[in-house]
Amino acid sequence: MPKLIVVDRAGNQAAIEAREGLTVMEAIRDSGFDEMLALCGGCCSCATCHVFVDEHWAEAVGMPGGDENDLLDASDHRGPRSRLSCQIAMAAALDGLRVTIAPED
Repeated sequence: MPKLIVVDRAGNQAAIEAREGLTVMEAIRDSGFDEMLALCGGCCSCATCHVFVDEHWAEAVGMPGGDENDLLDASDHRGPRSRLSCQIAMAAALDGLRVTIAPED
């Protein structure tokens, strides 16, 4: 099972298991990170699952799609490696992916 490294808003880091096929948002939420609000449940209709992808993983994760990009534009905290975690599907190739939960808007 792929590992996902999650850094919370306080800078604490934890390694969690993320079943292939789940989104990064689902893996974080299901592991008890209260900071991951994910209000829309993964429908790409809010930005409450905003994360920053570690620079070493940016290419593997790819760029945001159109709707995702529009939602990220509304965030005061958007950065060059911002993604909505509900739009990143875990796969074996992402074993070791490191993300930081973005500040709340």
